[in-house]
Amino acid sequence: MSPYALSHLDALESEAVHIFREVAGEFERPVILFSGGKDSIVMLHLALKAFAPAPVPFPLLHVDTGHNFPEVLAHRDRTVQQHRLRLHVASVQDYIDSGRLRERPDGTRNPLQTLPLTDRIRTEHFDAVFGGGRRDEEKARAKERVFSLRDEFSQWDPRRQRPELWNLYNGRHAPGEHVRVFPLSNWTELDVWQYIAREHIELPAIYFAHEREVFPRAGMWLTPGDWGGPKNGETIEKRQVRYRTVGDMSCTGAVDSDATTLDAVIAETAASRLTERGATRADDKMSEAAMEDRKREGYF
Repeated sequence: MSPYALSHLDALESEAVHIFREVAGEFERPVILFSGGKDSIVMLHLALKAFAPAPVPFPLLHVDTGHNFPEVLAHRDRTVQQHRLRLHVASVQDYIDSGRLRERPDGTRNPLQTLPLTDRIRTEHFDAVFGGGRRDEEKARAKERVFSLRDEFSQWDPRRQRPELWNLYNGRHAPGEHVRVFPLSNWTELDVWQYIAREHIELPAIYFAHEREVFPRAGMWLTPGDWGGPKNGETIEKRQVRYRTVGDMSCTGAVDSDATTLDAVIAETAASRLTERGATRADDKMSEAAMEDRKREGYF
């Protein structure tokens, strides 16, 4: 390799830093979606790099389903405190308590995140919303541009996607509209893990193999909880598992694993032939177009 050429990870990092700085210069009220999951952690790490030694000039936003993994919420709060960040929390439980949303029969709250998210975007007048979505995760996300326009109802129309030739991004939007921004669009799951290893980024422990009580449902290992699992006939057992992706406890499955270190996780990821969402997210299996339907309504 030429001594002047960037490595693969350096090129991805440079692109993401450029995107953060473009948004800072072009928008008035950006916000970063931050759940405490690995992709949002990497995204925040890149934002910290983009503006160092100054603080990140954007607040964070988390849509809390009420069924999140406690380990992930604890990591979220530690990170916010460590970097002295501002965190907005939109609570699905508040919407259920007030009657604006209803619990689903299957107990999952992941699809219920859309209304709290879009309401908070509107009330806080956020005009750019950073998300950690990647094109390799799921076919609807593969259709996204880096700058993805949403209308005044936060809805996504694939036909309104704009060209992004030569990494030139178009952030123009009408009053009431906003732009979803995806700095990790061109990253893969393996890229994310290799970058975490290179940068020594701390993650919640559930991303590494550990012993946990789980039960089988729809071909996945789910964690028992107040959300409604297990049901009759579903038996709890202890297994050594880890999580490839983290969302609502009711729809995020663990995978059998003995990968207790970053090197072992990277090797396991490199050998996998299933995407992380395809292998472990029940909410993406509701229909062939489940993710695209939710994105059209305002979901990330």
